[in-house]
Amino acid sequence: MIRNFILILLSLVTLAACGTTTPAQSDSSDGSPAADTSVEAGNDKLNVVTTVSPITNIVYNVGGDRINLSGIVPEGTNSHTFEPAPSDAIKLAQADLIFINGLHLELPTLELAEANKNDEAEIIILGEQTITPDEYVYDFSFPKEAGSPNPHLWPNPLYALRYAEIARDALVERDPANADYFNQNYDAFKARIEALDQAIQATIDSIPAVDRKLLTYHDSWAYFSPRYGMTVIGAIQPADFSEPSAREVADLITQLRQQDVPAIFGSEVFPSPVLDQIAKEAGVRYIDTLRDDDLPGQPGDLNHSYLGLMVEDVKIMAEALGGNPDLIADFDTSNVTGVDQTVEQAR
Repeated sequence: MIRNFILILLSLVTLAACGTTTPAQSDSSDGSPAADTSVEAGNDKLNVVTTVSPITNIVYNVGGDRINLSGIVPEGTNSHTFEPAPSDAIKLAQADLIFINGLHLELPTLELAEANKNDEAEIIILGEQTITPDEYVYDFSFPKEAGSPNPHLWPNPLYALRYAEIARDALVERDPANADYFNQNYDAFKARIEALDQAIQATIDSIPAVDRKLLTYHDSWAYFSPRYGMTVIGAIQPADFSEPSAREVADLITQLRQQDVPAIFGSEVFPSPVLDQIAKEAGVRYIDTLRDDDLPGQPGDLNHSYLGLMVEDVKIMAEALGGNPDLIADFDTSNVTGVDQTVEQAR
């Protein structure tokens, strides 16, 4: 029924467009044909659709104000189970480029995009162009037998930079008139990411080596931790996104006591009374403000960015685990393309 509604809705949009669109080509005053497309002529912007807000922001740091950018997955939403609305089909149908993380993160959105995109549009799956299958991480939340690797690549800044590179290449190919702009933005973002990488390492190094351990509700740090010498000792949430069993809870409490972990981490997206219970029984701190796809602040704020997301998380980790959060506190988290007030991210 939803599928039929989407098709009807798109048909109406198409009819309306047909009634107002001027011919694609017209003769110029000297009789020569006009330019192939308005984007190539610099008279229009690419319509770009993304999914989760970190990806939206990474693309924004390359495309800036030269693209129309819309993110489908609302901030603070479980992106694994998010079901796009029928109205999202219109955005996907009008898109020139669709950037998706992949690795089974946003399957309903991918299916909707494949069913509704126009013939000229391209779906770009970032994760599969960033790491190879032998680099996939499987764990408690993402067991290998289920067939879905851990998809949270972007908390590793070098993988986020690869996402930006892929976006840059796609934008330049589709809109060569703005190639210099896209390349300059990418270069500036690359420099900021490289500085972020160093700042994160210095901050994590300030944590006592025996305490560089993460136990989280949802395992979003599988690609971050090895980069900076941390260890993910566990995750609470099972693969089916249910609550853990009593036996699993008991095992985690025992593990925490044995490893003398100072703190465990929850998420604003996944509030968990179970994690609070585990922390109390194990005698450790429970920090519930770690986030992986919900940018800090509000659109238009200087720290509402991928950079801001990473800095806030590392500060939280360092403070809770005995490190020095001041080492990264003054890092410039602003977007290289300016504040993101023009970005349309679902909320």
